[in-house]
Amino acid sequence: MNAQPTSQTAAVRCRSVHKHFGQGDNRIHVLRGVDFEANRGQLSFLVGPSGCGKTTLISVIAGLLDTTDGKVELFGENTEDMGAEQRILFRRRNLGFVFQQYNLLPALTAAENAAVPLLAAGVKRQEAVDRATDLLVKLGLESRARELPNKLSGGQQQRVALARALVHEPRLIVCDEPTAALDHATGEAVMELLAGSAVHPERAVIVVTHDNRVFHFADTIAHMDDGRIHRTEHRN
Repeated sequence: MNAQPTSQTAAVRCRSVHKHFGQGDNRIHVLRGVDFEANRGQLSFLVGPSGCGKTTLISVIAGLLDTTDGKVELFGENTEDMGAEQRILFRRRNLGFVFQQYNLLPALTAAENAAVPLLAAGVKRQEAVDRATDLLVKLGLESRARELPNKLSGGQQQRVALARALVHEPRLIVCDEPTAALDHATGEAVMELLAGSAVHPERAVIVVTHDNRVFHFADTIAHMDDGRIHRTEHRN
């Protein structure tokens, strides 16, 4: 069965979500009736082979793509019912992203990169950088806060990306293949940071991955294939 039991602690609820691209004979069905939940205070993994729809699903959850059919709720709200500006503000306040390629701005220091969400929210520059620096210190980057991204290792860049996702204290963090480009030791360290720093009683964390080396960090694992979730493991 696809469906998970409805929970009062659910931060994300997807019900019968469909997504296709193109029209007519060129239509490609990517999501085929997905039911998925991610609970507050948990690290939820979304796993499956390349091309199964994982990235499309998190893009729909994050409001970067609209559904073709079905319903997505974040903290009880359907963002597709919001206007464009309201949706942007909701996403800015409530979501943090850790991208596979980090997407750090090369001309900004580690602290400045981590401060970007605060700057976008109108926080004064010095306050934003100070808050970002404090977070980098907690993530073990005290000596690297003023370095440019090209002076950082892959694992250090990933921690800057994590700081950027956490700095504005969002209620939902979405990570797309956070360990894909990392060796095993660095991948373990990144996941330990996620499990220790990102998971919070009022925050949900969703990790898209095909890296079975880090599955032991998950509270739940939703197995996806061919645009559907086929089973969900509840591990903790």
